[in-house]
Amino acid sequence: MAWLIVGLGNPSAQYEGTRHNAGFMAMDAIAANFQLSTFNFQSKLNAQTSKGKIGDQNVILAKPQTFMNNSGLAVDKLIKNLKLGIKNLIVLHDDIDIPLGEIKVSRGSGSAGHKGVESVIRQLGAKDFTRIRIGIQPEEGKPEETEEFVLKRFSRKEKKFVEHTIQNACEALESILQDGLEHAMNKWN
Repeated sequence: MAWLIVGLGNPSAQYEGTRHNAGFMAMDAIAANFQLSTFNFQSKLNAQTSKGKIGDQNVILAKPQTFMNNSGLAVDKLIKNLKLGIKNLIVLHDDIDIPLGEIKVSRGSGSAGHKGVESVIRQLGAKDFTRIRIGIQPEEGKPEETEEFVLKRFSRKEKKFVEHTIQNACEALESILQDGLEHAMNKWN
């Protein structure tokens, strides 16, 4: 049985490197770290996908090519076409409530206002999937205008923290796949 690992983000060059694309950044890092196949666009899945193994686990990485607020459409297609259960879904995404430089591993929690996660929950009709939440909250705290803020690029100073955080997300994913969810939650939360 394979695992479906989905990173949430917005397609197109205009959104590259923005806070809301932390999930896409994580997908690229995971594919590189574990020498998985190059991402290819799959029109019937409406996603770019990469395949391979992390340890002894078969994985399919996906970057939905819908915009963030419709991520659930692609995730639903992926789950159905790949004939995978929701228990084998891990979603990586940015989280404005977590300080930059930190991650959290969770399962079955609500969207906390994240439109991409909301879309996934709505489309699947369930929230019992695993998430790796990548902190993007700046030092000065959560901004008032979050919708504007998440579409901004990271500052030069923040980029060092982002790279570290993305590396931690890669390690957390490997921990979930090799040692189980509970072990990963104990280590990363």
